Amino acid sequence: MEFRIRRFDGENSFWQSYEVPTKKGMTVLECLYYIRDNLDSTLSFRASCRMGICGSCAVKINGKPKLACETQVSELKNPIVVEPLDNFKVLKDLVVDFEGFFAKHKMVKPFIVRDDIDYNSPVELIQTPKELAKYYNYSLCIKCGACVSVCPAAATSEDYLGPAALVAAYRFCADSRDKDCKDRIEIISSERGVWRCHSAMACSEVCPKKIEPAKAVQLLRRKAIIHSIKKLFRW
Repeated sequence: MEFRIRRFDGENSFWQSYEVPTKKGMTVLECLYYIRDNLDSTLSFRASCRMGICGSCAVKINGKPKLACETQVSELKNPIVVEPLDNFKVLKDLVVDFEGFFAKHKMVKPFIVRDDIDYNSPVELIQTPKELAKYYNYSLCIKCGACVSVCPAAATSEDYLGPAALVAAYRFCADSRDKDCKDRIEIISSERGVWRCHSAMACSEVCPKKIEPAKAVQLLRRKAIIHSIKKLFRW
């Protein structure tokens, strides 16, 4: 099959085609490795686990962001067009810059906040299955960036936190073990937060783990409204 790959050498963007011998069960990632190992050693791309866990091999395949390690070549039309993710700065070929992505993730405090933990004598934080179910699906995010690449708000505003960071914010706000979500709510209620979302729902459509980031944004909006009302009455 023909692979048409959008390349970037640091200065110029250009297209390059490769003929790759394929067989049943072969993934796009395997084909990229074949190209790099046998046809063009200068081709750059990211990959690690090869099993849909790390999220590092996310690229645009025939116009849609997908995990290259999970995408079967036999299910795609010829030629197969591979491009770097949109809404990210391209570093080289299919490799994009995730520095801002992870900075926004860090901004929403993606960890359990408590002030009653003695780390010298740690104890188990008990949780019921029902409490776990409230956030479990959102804990499956692999930080692949697919949701951000199709987000119109992320395309028009560099400051927007983005669906992946907002998923992380909701995941910890919904965790019964977390005892202070106020700071997160203040962050996600800002100009760069949930009210910047255009509700295009494209993030939920492309998520390889079916997490529904758009739903997390709506749930955070509800928390933000409740938080604002409480603040109003306290004043």
